[in-house]
Amino acid sequence: MFGSTKAFSGFAVDDIGTAKQFYAETLGLEVTEENGMLTLHIAGDRPILVYPKPNHTPASFTILNFPVDDIESAVDQLTTRGVVFERYEGTPAATDEKGIFRGGGPLIAWFTDPAGNVLSAVEAETPQ
Repeated sequence: MFGSTKAFSGFAVDDIGTAKQFYAETLGLEVTEENGMLTLHIAGDRPILVYPKPNHTPASFTILNFPVDDIESAVDQLTTRGVVFERYEGTPAATDEKGIFRGGGPLIAWFTDPAGNVLSAVEAETPQ
């Protein structure tokens, strides 16, 4: 039934203006706004809808992963733009001083958007 549809993902934020600034200026994505909602235009022609939700509760899991060729460089660049990387309880020995998790699997660094949603930069062989 949905095999040939161009599905897209979406998530909520508590402030569209703040989200627009973060995704466009901090992360460098193309962002458009229409009807009070944002569309994140990412590679692969798969838009992501960002919609306002006044009583928003951030997801407790990663909602968006950004594959990168060089995790060190990506983390350094985001850090200079004010991004703070997460260090989760139970993984301190596997997470380095930059916030890169090196405990097995792909190298990954988690951070949040202004609404508290969890995002990541991940150095891995992933479909792009």
